[in-house]
This record gives sequence, C-alpha cells and structure tokens, in this order.
Amino acid sequence: MPASKSVTGTALSPENSVLTDLFDRTISYLRLSLTDRCNLKCLYCVPEEGGLPKLEQEDLLSYEELLRVVRAAVSMGMTKLRLTGGEPLVRRNVMDFVNQLAAIKQLRDIRITTNGVLLSRYAEDLRAAGISKINISLDSLQPERFARITGADCFAQVWQGIEKARSVGFAPVKLNMVVMRGVNDDELADFARLSRDTELHVRFIEFMPIGASSRWSKDTYVSSDEIKARLYDLGELIPVHRSETDGPASMFRLGAEAKGKLGFISPLSHHFCDRCNRLRLTSEGMLRACLLHDAETDLRAVLRRGCTDEEIRETLLAAVRSKPQGHRMEERLREQEGGCHGRMSRIGG
Repeated sequence: MPASKSVTGTALSPENSVLTDLFDRTISYLRLSLTDRCNLKCLYCVPEEGGLPKLEQEDLLSYEELLRVVRAAVSMGMTKLRLTGGEPLVRRNVMDFVNQLAAIKQLRDIRITTNGVLLSRYAEDLRAAGISKINISLDSLQPERFARITGADCFAQVWQGIEKARSVGFAPVKLNMVVMRGVNDDELADFARLSRDTELHVRFIEFMPIGASSRWSKDTYVSSDEIKARLYDLGELIPVHRSETDGPASMFRLGAEAKGKLGFISPLSHHFCDRCNRLRLTSEGMLRACLLHDAETDLRAVLRRGCTDEEIRETLLAAVRSKPQGHRMEERLREQEGGCHGRMSRIGG
C-alpha cells in the first residue's frame, strides 16, 4: 500500500513530520479531556437551567485509543500534554493511564488541571508517575462562596489537596481563578496577596463565553487591564521573563519580595492567538484546534473504523491545518453572533 499523503502532498512519518499550521505556528501541546464528568457544578460551566446530559462510557475514547493518539502526536513533535476534563481524576483507573503515558518516550512534559477535590488522594501518585506541574481551579477563598460557585461544600478538601500537592514536591502549584464581576471580583486582592506571601502561582482568567447556555455577559466580564488597575495599591507588578514552555499567561511578581507569581490570562482583551501552540482532544473524541472556535475534526470516527497510525497522524495534521488565525470572539460578540457553543466540560478548557 502506498504511503498516505498529507495535505501538503508529502508522506508523513515520525522522521519528517512536524505539526505546523497554515500560519507557521508549531503545534507542540495537546490538551486531553479524559471525561466530561465532574464532581462539582460550577456556575460558569453548568447552564442556569440545570445539569448537562453526560456522555455514555462508549462515547468516551478508551485509554487504549487515547494512548494511540498520544503516541502518534508525539511522533509528530508534540512534547507537552495536559490532562483535563470535566474532572480528570474522577475517571476510573486514571492512575494506570497516567503511568502508561509516562512510559512514552519523547513525551517530556505531562501536566494536569484539576478542581482539587480528589487531589489529596492522588497527589503523591501523580508526582511519582512523572506529572510535572499541576493547575487547580479555585474561584474563591471563602468557603461559603466557594460552595455557591461550585455547588459543593468542599473548600476544605480542595485546600487540603493544594497543601498536599505542595508537600509532595509540585512546584509551582498554580491556582486558576475565573474572575466574575459581582461574584468573586472582590477577592482579587486576597488572591494577589497569596501569590506574594506564598510560593503559589495565582492566575486571573477572563470569563469566556463558552457554551450555548453560558452565563457570560458583558456585565459579568472583567478584563485583565481592569484587574491590574484594581491591584495597583498592593504593590508594583514586576514582569517575569517568559520561557519557551510557559503558557498564555502574562506573568508578574507583586513586588520584588514576592515568593510566588501572579498571572493574567486574557483570551478576549489581549488574545494570544499568534503564539498558540495547542490542539485539544475533547472527551468525545473531537479534535478542536481553537478553544473559542466551534470547528472540530472527528477523530473518534477515524479510530473506530480501524485506522492505521498513519491515518491518525493525517487526521491530527488536518485538524492543525484547520486552525484559524484568531478566534475573532470580540468581533463576534459585537455582531451578536454569540460565543462558541461547545461545552467546557467536554472541551477541557
């Protein structure tokens, strides 16, 4: 059988393949959503009318299918992987999967994003398996407010997980706060001080209009520029040099003596599309080249018709070549076209 041809007309193989999009961005980072299920019901993820229907087990990619995809992606130059959800730690036998991932050669950087509820149970095993960095979603430091935002009274469990992650050697531990006006924006100073007084990295994330039933509105949205202005009296924001492995956050220290760092992720006000190196695989097996753009490539269908590894690589490359130059979200919102219509719990953030 002749070798498959890529969209550029050259045969793909591990020796000559690099995932580069049409705008000359090298795609080296895969975000893998393990499940759409979660043990929280955060108000910016679950629509106002109630819960979302969950995927059936057969709709999820199996661990064996996920490992095939990751191996193919690594053979094409991807070196960084993040496990997301839903909540990745609720998927059964997740540690067996993590250990198999860690055995893949050339996969140098495996990270995880979690809500922290189960972290005290898993932190030591994750660290031992080779997970290098951990992000924890935390939208309030007030237990009662945390319960209102997440639908669960488990702030103490999450904080215990944060402390456990620090104690077993995760460094840095990053806390992600989605800033929402009238919901938690009065805690900006408290989170900022946390980055000054501890080694924690705190990242403020602009609320994004994701999901057909999203609670996003212009009144709820707070830009990164406004957040910085509201922190002005706490001390100087000293820029931190970015490394090649850094994500989209603009990083600072809150004063020269700060122990941790403060980050701002600005997908709407200062989008970072020009340097985006990401490809997402949703929990239902769809490749998504842009978080804020609805175009998807059905990898699950390719896998389940008995594809070769070459066909997986072809599908990955096709998804990358469909990556838009930018998400145009602000323009779409001005024109009242709405945000993107995927579900955050399935896309994986």
